[in-house]
Order: sequence, then structure tokens, then C-alpha cells
Amino acid sequence: MSPEIIRLVWLATLDTLSMVAVAALIGTAIGLPLGVFLATSRKGELFAAPAVNGVLGLVVNATRSTPFIILVVAIIPFTRLIAGSSIGTAAAIVPLTVAATPFIARIVEGAIREVDQGLVEAARAMGASPLQIVRKVLIPEALPGVVLGLTLAVVSLIGYSAMVGAVGGGGLGDLGIRYGYQRFMPEVMATVVVVLIVLVQAVQSLGDILARRLNKRLRQS
Repeated sequence: MSPEIIRLVWLATLDTLSMVAVAALIGTAIGLPLGVFLATSRKGELFAAPAVNGVLGLVVNATRSTPFIILVVAIIPFTRLIAGSSIGTAAAIVPLTVAATPFIARIVEGAIREVDQGLVEAARAMGASPLQIVRKVLIPEALPGVVLGLTLAVVSLIGYSAMVGAVGGGGLGDLGIRYGYQRFMPEVMATVVVVLIVLVQAVQSLGDILARRLNKRLRQS
């Protein structure tokens, strides 16, 4: 490959990393408290609000069940409102975040529901408030599972970021389509695929290592 193509691959990789990182951070900031609420707001739970829980659950399920490429097109007006445009790296962050938030919320909800309820009851018996139970019992105990779930979410975002290139989202997907497909440069497409595989493998390995360390520390405490 020519130096110019190598430069384009490098810049596209940086764009992909920035899109995924920002979407993952915003998605976690919104999805984490949403997941905690979904896990603790059914009837008889810490923050019992079954009606609100049901409505939020429907919204989360509806968003998760929408194919990503359709979601990207469906929220173009919202993307323009937030980012000022519907194409480019900054615009791609909007649908990526919208897709990641409910996914992360369900991950957090599932991890918290797996925490031994005996620990919650013991904390209640000692007079802990609901917020204290969430902060000092539920989240620490669920943390290894949450980390594994967030790893899966980031891996999914890498795939989504390549997909959003089909509608001018920038990054590796856009590079693969414009050069590898439209300009008949299979070496560029192959390079894009290899880079995406390396990114996914790196994220998965890092997440597995972090989850194991957190789980080990949790068992020792």
C-alpha cells in the first residue's frame, strides 16, 4: 500500500477509536444509573416504582430491538439537532450512543440482579439506606459482571462504528466502503478488516483481564 493509504487507515482508525470511546463514555454515564434503576424499581424492591419501570423497560426494549442501520436513519433529525449534521464522525457518535445506552442499561440490570439477595437483606438489617445499599453492596458485587458487559458493549460499538460508515459516518467503515468497495481496492478492505479484528481482540482481552482482577479482589475482601 502507498504511504497515502497507510495515512488514511491511521486517520480512520483514530476516528473509529474516538467515536467508540465517546459513545461508550456517554452511554455508560446514562446507562449505568438507568440499569441500576431498572434492577431496583420493581414492586417491593429498593426504589419501588413498577409503573415507571415498565415504561422505561418498554423504551429500552424498543430501542434495542431496532436494527442499528435503521436506527441511524430514523434518528437523523435528532442527530442533526445534536451534532448540526447527519454525516461525519461527530454525527456518528449520536446514533452510537443511542444504541449503546439501552444495551448497557440491560447489562447493568442483569449484573445487579445476579447479586446475592442475602447481602441486600443483611445491609437492610444493619440500617443501610437504599442508596447506601446500591453504592456499597450492589455495585461493588456486580462490578466484575458489569465490566464484562461493558467490554461486550464496546466490542459491539466497534462493529456499529464500521456499519455507520455506510451512511457517511467516517472511520474505518467509511474508508473500507469508499476505497475498498467503490474504488475496487481489496487491499484496503483487507486492512480495514484486520484493524477491526485487532481492535476487538485488544478490547476483549483488556476487559477479561480487568474483570478477573476485580473478581479476585472481591473474593479476597
